[in-house]
Amino acid sequence: MGQLTWRGLRWVGSHSDVLVALLALLMFIIGWATMPETHDVQVSLMPVLALAQAVPLLLLRRAPVVGWAIALGVSVLWWAAVPALPDSPMPWPVVQFLVLLATLIAVGLWGRWVEMPLVIAVTGLILYLLLPGDLEAWAIGQALLIAVAVLVRWLVLSRRQLAVQQEEVENERARRAVVEERSRIARELHDVVAHHMSMIVVQAQSAPVRHGLDDPDVTAEFAAIEGSARQALTEVRSVLGVLRDENGPVETAPQPDLAQLPALVKSSKAAGMPLTSRVRLSPSKVPPGTALVLYRVAQESLANAARHAPGAAVELTLEEEAGWARLMVRNSAAPAGAHPATGHDNGGNGIRGMSERVAAVGGTFEASPVGEGFVVVATVPLAGRPQVAGLG
Repeated sequence: MGQLTWRGLRWVGSHSDVLVALLALLMFIIGWATMPETHDVQVSLMPVLALAQAVPLLLLRRAPVVGWAIALGVSVLWWAAVPALPDSPMPWPVVQFLVLLATLIAVGLWGRWVEMPLVIAVTGLILYLLLPGDLEAWAIGQALLIAVAVLVRWLVLSRRQLAVQQEEVENERARRAVVEERSRIARELHDVVAHHMSMIVVQAQSAPVRHGLDDPDVTAEFAAIEGSARQALTEVRSVLGVLRDENGPVETAPQPDLAQLPALVKSSKAAGMPLTSRVRLSPSKVPPGTALVLYRVAQESLANAARHAPGAAVELTLEEEAGWARLMVRNSAAPAGAHPATGHDNGGNGIRGMSERVAAVGGTFEASPVGEGFVVVATVPLAGRPQVAGLG
């Protein structure tokens, strides 16, 4: 029952027209019930006058100036046609005065700017002329009330504009994060793949001379290897041109995210890695830039484990901890007889690159030996967007 009531209240609060209608109904009931306390009114006229008091509330949001005009006209009608009791503090019921103030607030919140000076002037004159001496201060108080409403209006508009600007900034940060990732990939392709392909071309060209091979078949075979390497090098350079074009659409850039993490785990297992994984974080909870960082860290950590500890058991864990994503990749020692890869320069990719990526999204990074194995732990916030400083 309590949950149903709470849902009903939330629904009413989200529908302003329903809320205004309920307020008008409440004022109608209170005005009808309290009218005899301040004015000498015939019983048959009570519902009519109570309705006249409540009608302006129905126009608060749709036509605030029209609602104010009706409320002010009804106030003058009370003063002119309905006699007040001797102990009544003002020439109209308190409910009528509250409705008039509510319409003034509505004008300040939703009315047009050119209408506000007229509303303030006319209302101030009427209140000054009709209210008793001890309440004449309301002639100035109503202007202050509208001023407060205008201030609230400005604050709301400022917050909305700030929210729009913040969203634009966050989108630009996410876009820049992708552009910086493209630049990083381009640098790594240039430093690693393109360099090695160039070396293959040079070795294929010089091999027959260096080894004194005059066999035409052998020479043709090396020429074919050289041709394939040149073609691959050309393709790599074309990809580098696309990645380095910062003005190009980011949709063409490689943008892996956590949704592709299962495929990465599957391909690692297919390559013979004894990998166990435990993923307890939905990709939908991770901002795009942060997801890209986590994927890259997982990808590099698995590659390092395969390169430096081939055949070692590897464990990958991704879970959420109090609004943070925690990625851990741990490998044991390589089995006896395994031969770790050595002598390969990865062009800046590795622990330092992972640390820079994680720091760029406001996270923390740890990489250290554990026993005879190695562990990498990246902890990043799930709220907010990545900062681009340090990604390039």
